[in-house]
Amino acid sequence: METSWCGPVAIRAQTQLPSRPPVGGAMGVDRRRDVPVYDLSVIRGLWEGRASKQRVREKRERERREKSALARIEQQWQYRIYCKTLKRDERNALQRYLERSPNHQPGNNQPGNHTDIGADGQSGLQTEPDPENLVFRLEGDKWMSFPKELQWMTYLKEWHVSHTRIQRLPEFFDQFSKLSVLNLAKNQICEVPADIGKLRSLKQLDLSYNRLMKVPVELGDCEELERLELAGNHLCELPFELSSLKQLHLLDVSENSIPSVPVCVLRMESLNTLDLSNNRLRELPQDMDRLENLVTLFLHKNPMSYLPHCLTNISGLKMVIVSGDELNCIPTRICSNPDIKFIRLYDSPTQQQKQKEEEAQRKRRWKGAEEQRDSSEKEFLQAYVSTLTHRESVPYSTTKISISCQL
Repeated sequence: METSWCGPVAIRAQTQLPSRPPVGGAMGVDRRRDVPVYDLSVIRGLWEGRASKQRVREKRERERREKSALARIEQQWQYRIYCKTLKRDERNALQRYLERSPNHQPGNNQPGNHTDIGADGQSGLQTEPDPENLVFRLEGDKWMSFPKELQWMTYLKEWHVSHTRIQRLPEFFDQFSKLSVLNLAKNQICEVPADIGKLRSLKQLDLSYNRLMKVPVELGDCEELERLELAGNHLCELPFELSSLKQLHLLDVSENSIPSVPVCVLRMESLNTLDLSNNRLRELPQDMDRLENLVTLFLHKNPMSYLPHCLTNISGLKMVIVSGDELNCIPTRICSNPDIKFIRLYDSPTQQQKQKEEEAQRKRRWKGAEEQRDSSEKEFLQAYVSTLTHRESVPYSTTKISISCQL
């Protein structure tokens, strides 16, 4: 039998068929017909083998580029070009800064340790530098982009950038391979570049209260990630590639527009804190018990009418927070279990308050991505929950109240 490829899913086999004997008893000439034989397992095996080899080749090429001296040479040339653009006083100040750095050696033009840049644009060093705590801080609404000097500080391990008007991350972002903490909360970032997948040492990522519409699939390559905070953005879904974040133990996607629990969330095996509050969830999937290590679950401010029975199969579940206004069906083993702190938040607004909320929602829809969300309510709730963790019993329900003080 002879086989040949014809299309991505079909295998054609040439089969010899006996022909009808002609009239008179003489044997006729044999005829051959192509019979399609579909064997998806063979196709799938070949395809997965090729895809695996391609991933190995891409990984080797990526490692080769990272070890190559070309990137370092390019960085040094860019640094020299930048120094040429500085005035004499600025160049002398930069030189003094480098000489005071603990990592500075003759011939090494990399600055180094802890850099603080405040709203006034001033930067400085710690009086007692700590080589194990290499941190970059940037704060203030006068900042609309990252300083150019940052591109030569690839030794940094932490970024803390907040309350700025920065909308995009710098082009040299992928060179910070030692970065373990990336805190970019409360800025105006609209997009996260695909190069974030190159930060293989990243353990904490905070992009809360920005203007993100989507999350790059390459974030799934940061397999060492332990904390991922995406609250207060404009997300409607999470990519399936985030399923590879097996070390993640905290996921915060509150205050977004997610209509259902993303599939990738159910595959995060180490997850123990999940915040899905203030979204558009109407129900939970029936396989939520796949999150065997889940301890705390935030579900308040979602239009949910019932909780699935599968939540009772999560043996380590200790705290569940829901909105009690529309919830009318709750498994008894959750609401009456003394080991679970089950909290209902009631927020029964008056008709006038409802009209104000509807008007605010229309304004938010009109503004679109220009909306800057407020984190004060979330901070208050976190403080409230922290007071409950050390109490043996908690109130069955809590009514939201408003207190105003005149000083």
